[in-house]
Amino acid sequence: MKLTFHGAAGTVTGSMHRLDAGGKSYLLDCGMYQGRRKEAEKRNRTFPLDARDIDAVVLSHAHIDHSGRLPLLVKNGFHGPIFTTPATADLCGAMLRDTAHIAESDAEFVNRRLHETEPVEPIYTMEDAEATMPLFRPVNYHTPTSIGPGLTMESYDAGHILGSSSIVLTEGSVRLAFSGDVGRPGLPIIRDPETLPPVDYLIMESTYGGRTHPQQGEARAKLESVVRETIRRGGRLIVPAFAVGRTQQLVLLLHQLINEGRIPSIPMFVDSPLAVNVTEVFRAHPDCYDEEARRFLNDGEDPFGFRRLIYIREASESKKLNDMRGPFIVISPSGMCEAGRVLHHLRHNVGDPRNTVLITGYQAENTLGRKLKEGMRSVKIFGIPTEVRARVESLDELSGHADNGELLTWMKPMTSTLKRVFLVHGEGDEANALARAIHERYGIEAAPAAPGQSFDL
Repeated sequence: MKLTFHGAAGTVTGSMHRLDAGGKSYLLDCGMYQGRRKEAEKRNRTFPLDARDIDAVVLSHAHIDHSGRLPLLVKNGFHGPIFTTPATADLCGAMLRDTAHIAESDAEFVNRRLHETEPVEPIYTMEDAEATMPLFRPVNYHTPTSIGPGLTMESYDAGHILGSSSIVLTEGSVRLAFSGDVGRPGLPIIRDPETLPPVDYLIMESTYGGRTHPQQGEARAKLESVVRETIRRGGRLIVPAFAVGRTQQLVLLLHQLINEGRIPSIPMFVDSPLAVNVTEVFRAHPDCYDEEARRFLNDGEDPFGFRRLIYIREASESKKLNDMRGPFIVISPSGMCEAGRVLHHLRHNVGDPRNTVLITGYQAENTLGRKLKEGMRSVKIFGIPTEVRARVESLDELSGHADNGELLTWMKPMTSTLKRVFLVHGEGDEANALARAIHERYGIEAAPAAPGQSFDL
């Protein structure tokens, strides 16, 4: 085996690693880079390899920073299979089409404004996304599968989002594990992350490799407090949230708080066609639920729908929220405030001190979400300088990524045979902190991967 790192090396987004084995080439993930607009555009359009050289893709989960460049890979000449879990394949159907639609709409908008310059082309089109869908090969958890000459894969539940997986790849006597994104025990809806069998090498995420999360038991109490305080001020609660995972978890928690009488039953909206489509995928895969979510089903309730919650598809209905009076809650992607309808809600609401913006997930460097979380009082939204007078709160308890201690515990069953750990999907300080902790606790060589680095396994 030969392993080469092309994405999420030294940074959190754009997961992409090349594995050469048995005369064939494979990609582990094919994600989009997220960050400064111009840099992200350049990175995402420039492939670090020839797509025609790739024989198959192994996809850990559906988040766009792991799956988002699959249609571009296809556009550039890839025609091989994409191995992943059934839920991930279904989620990608919604997410990649949505990304293509946004890319086409953004290009059309720019071209209308710039009449005399060379037309802007979308990174990929709906046609490219549609051409990607037939390539998915769903593989259930715990099902060893041959994906090429002498190479097998077996996936385990990573507990990060619906259908997320950690994967063990085996060629002869060499076993390589790819963590994908490792979740946290006790997250709403999804099952806890599974441990993996002993392996020789491990590619592991390090998003929160140097931190310890607050206890998850505090999540409902904190959400209750933020909702009550915003209502007391007569304000609106704007919640940027990832369409996959975080939105459904928040809906479930709000459902529980209302059922228990801990928050008033004010109007609540999930404002995103993508989130609506993704929620339908969640409904189609109760096999991935944890015991808590199953209790809703057993009691005859829909965990993602209740009387005061409205799902919004049409832009015209979204715009009407600007004219509503009284407190209400809007959950809207994107989770890092980089695109989508949440930008319109922020533009209309961050200037009012009665309102609250609730950050609920990881915010990559240079994103609008990161700037809000760090307390910047003036930000640009649609290029317009905007004063931030609303309160900005964080709900870190719902993080979908394991922290330092949780990652060390998760990897422990593998340590008896591990020769080396490659750390990806983390900024420098986080990855370096985790590398030190791995060496101190287990005496195993661990280091952050760098773009373009190759290793013979």
